[in-house]
Amino acid sequence: MFKLDRIMLKCPATTRNDVITTLAAHAQSIGLVNDRTAYQNSVFHRESEFSTGVGYGIAIPHGKSEGVNEAFVLFAKVNQVEWNAFDGQPVDLVFQIGVPASDAGETHLRLLATLSRKLMNDDFRASIRQAEDQHALLALFEANGLV
Repeated sequence: MFKLDRIMLKCPATTRNDVITTLAAHAQSIGLVNDRTAYQNSVFHRESEFSTGVGYGIAIPHGKSEGVNEAFVLFAKVNQVEWNAFDGQPVDLVFQIGVPASDAGETHLRLLATLSRKLMNDDFRASIRQAEDQHALLALFEANGLV
């Protein structure tokens, strides 16, 4: 699920839309997306239906699009972005998912379920926030079955 190039420690974006756009551009730059506009529009569409701010300072925006080459999850630390989360708190951890439209059903739900289970753990969330570099985060994700 995670590799070093899928981890962004200091995402400079300051709004929900900018975070989504920044991560979509990154996904395209590393070959995960072939049509950034189609992919990010699918994420924006999902966001317009219901916020993906799940609480605990976490957002899990996701989109299904033929513009996605392979299923992926990108991680970014952001600086207290307003996300209209369920608990009313800003977000500092973003896990953005992309899935090819043709593979959307099971893959999309499996990625969401796996992430959600792990992120319910207080210690795991604290460890993510304390990690100081990509290698430490990748090791943490690996130790928790997310690689």
